[in-house]
Order: sequence, then structure tokens, then C-alpha cells
Amino acid sequence: MNVLVIGNGGREHAVLQALKKSPRVEKLYAMKGNAGIAEIAECIDLDYCNVTAVGDYLDAHPEIDYTVVTPDDPLALGLVDELEKRGHRCFGPNKRAALIESSKAFSKSLMKKYGIPTAKSETFSSYEEALAYIGKEGAPIVLKADGLALGKGVLLCKTMEEAREGLKEIMLDKKFGQAGNKVVIEEYMTGKQFDPGEEVSVLTFTDGKTIVPMVTSCDHKRAFDGDKGLNTGGMGTFTPCPFYGKEEEEEVREKILLPTVEAMRKEERPFKGVLYFGLMRTPTGMKVVEYNARFGDPETQVVLPMLKTDLLDIFEAVTDERLSDVKIEWEEGACVCVVLASGGYPVKYEKGKEIAIGDLDEDVVLCHAGTKWKDGKLVTDGGRVLGVCAKGKTVEEARQKAYKNAEKITFEGKHMRTDIGIKYRG
Repeated sequence: MNVLVIGNGGREHAVLQALKKSPRVEKLYAMKGNAGIAEIAECIDLDYCNVTAVGDYLDAHPEIDYTVVTPDDPLALGLVDELEKRGHRCFGPNKRAALIESSKAFSKSLMKKYGIPTAKSETFSSYEEALAYIGKEGAPIVLKADGLALGKGVLLCKTMEEAREGLKEIMLDKKFGQAGNKVVIEEYMTGKQFDPGEEVSVLTFTDGKTIVPMVTSCDHKRAFDGDKGLNTGGMGTFTPCPFYGKEEEEEVREKILLPTVEAMRKEERPFKGVLYFGLMRTPTGMKVVEYNARFGDPETQVVLPMLKTDLLDIFEAVTDERLSDVKIEWEEGACVCVVLASGGYPVKYEKGKEIAIGDLDEDVVLCHAGTKWKDGKLVTDGGRVLGVCAKGKTVEEARQKAYKNAEKITFEGKHMRTDIGIKYRG
């Protein structure tokens, strides 16, 4: 089969690397791709948020048998609906199901309606009403832009001053654009051992009936060591999560995973694809922080290297609603991804810096994110540039290997956290 993957980041590179292992894949395509993706796939320079143009392209290229839609924007815009309408086989949720990520107000109302454990919240489209609610509730408090905001639309406000300023940024200054037309205001959850709490990412495959969790992972969202600085799209990840045992796994399956799939089915929004659960362990049990309607980034970069089952087999089983027929197996051990970012990310950063990559260990995998070729040179082309991914018997072994190899990569302004994989050891 010839397979097209929509997207151009580290997540898509990881998906393509996993698909490349499939004996059933003949040729890979990517839209738009990046410098690393171009080494294993034919890149198509087309705006994948123009759903009609993507549909027209696939109509004109019948040699492409299957399409995997990974980023949040085209899912929210209904790319899967457009392709299915034209008779193309694809992987990913339709627009109605993708609303679970594209509207935080919808996802919070869904959880409230079906009793799925999450933080107490209220949604506002009026700045004045939201401001009055903050005054009543007090700090600390969490503000979330309702729509998609590149993973940066969540503000943890520890003081009333931060809360008022954050609300102004979201609703009046439109820091996150139209995503801030509505705001979700949540209670500030704390964990059993840590403030603001122990978080875990549980990515799952689901065909709308069956749901199969992947190996757990932990993201490091903040820009600097010790979880300091601004929220980013993710500065690194590791698997497995150290505090997520059999007890948590069973609790999450019965109280969160299965009820969510069932709730979406009852709402006539059956979810087929990858459903991502951002969870927190609190004194009163596991709770949902957020849903995503796709593979996480950079969680995918540590999860998929551990997959033993053919990824294309899983994708097609989801499309055909026969996921229960596939036995999904995972490797033992750990994996760590260290993100190398442009200096100044996530605020202001420069592109076009030449990247030099030394002699990396054989079993270390690079996931390209913001890279491109310019005048025969590999240069930076985004905030998050590369993910250095390494496996080991333990998280510590994997992180040592990842950092050893991260040091062999240089570009002007290179920034990385030095504590990826250390979370939740205490």
C-alpha cells in the first residue's frame, strides 16, 4: 500500500518511521513534511488545512491508497469527512468527533453530563461575567482558551493578579486568536505529592466501540528546567509513567476511557482514531485534564518506538471498526525524547540556523520537527527543531543516551531542558 501522512512535525516523522517498518507499506508520502521526513517519504507541498484542495489532490492521485490525518487543525476543519465523502480510506476522527479537542467547552460539558471525573469548571463568552466569576472563586485558578491554540492556550494562575491579566490576554487581547472567544475557568487541581499534580498522557486507539491504551508517557510542557517558564508544545517526554500502576490503569479504564467512548457514541459523535487522555492523579483519584483528538506531540515520539504490532494493521482495523480483532503488543523497557528548540521559543525565535549533526549512536532516532533544506544545508525552520529519542531498559538509561546524543547536535541558539525523564521520582 501507498500511505500518505498529513502533517509536518516530529509527531508525523514518528508515525512515518513506524509505518516504514510495515512490510505492507510500499511507498510513503507526506503533506507537507520536513527535512527528516523527506528522507523516507515523498513530500507534497500543499496546505493541508485546505480540505477541498487535499481532496482534489487525492482524486488526482489514485496511487495513494490510505491517508493518515494527524494534526488537530485539519481534523477540526473536517478533512476526514471530506476524504470519506470522496471515497478515500483514511485514519482519524471526523469533524463531529474532533470537537472533543477543538472545543474545551464541549469536552467539559460532556464530562459533566456523563460523570467523567475532571476539575470543576464554568464556561464564559462574556469577559465581564468571567471576571466576576474569578473574583468569586479566587486564586489559584486555571484559564483555558476554548479553541485550538497550538498546545499553549492554558494558563495556570496562582494569584488574582495573574488570573485577571490572563483573562484579559485570552478574551480581550486575543493572544490565542479566535480560540479565546470563549474561556473555560477551572479549579486548580493538585496532586498527591506534587503541585500542580502528577500528570500522565494515555494515548489510545479506538474504533468507536473498542478502546486500546498505548504505553503511558509523561510530557514536560514548560520551557525551562524544574517546570519553569512558559507553556510550550512540549520540551520532551518519557515512557513509562512511574506512578501509573495496575490500580491506576484499572481505575482509568473503568471511570474514564470506556465512559468517554460510550459518551461520544451516545452523543452521536462516535470517535474513530487516536483519543488522547491528559490525566492527573489527585487525592480523590485520577481526573481528566484534557482530551486530544490525535496523537500527542512529543508523546508519539516515545510511544510508537515501543510498538511491536504493525501500525498500518492497527490503522486499518480502526477504519473498519474491527479493532477488537487485532492483538496490540509493546516492547518492555523505556524511551526518552529530548526536544532541541530554537532560542526564544515559545515566544520569539529566529529560523534558518544551520544544524550540524555529529556521529549519533546507531539505535538513537531523530524525529525532525522544524527543519528544512536550504541551499544544500540543513537549517532550523520552527520553534521545536528536533527530538532526540533513545530507548533503554530503564528511563534513566534511556535519558542518559538521549542527552549524550543531544550534545552531538549543534545550531545557533539551541535550547533544551536538562531534566527530561526525572519527573515523579520522589
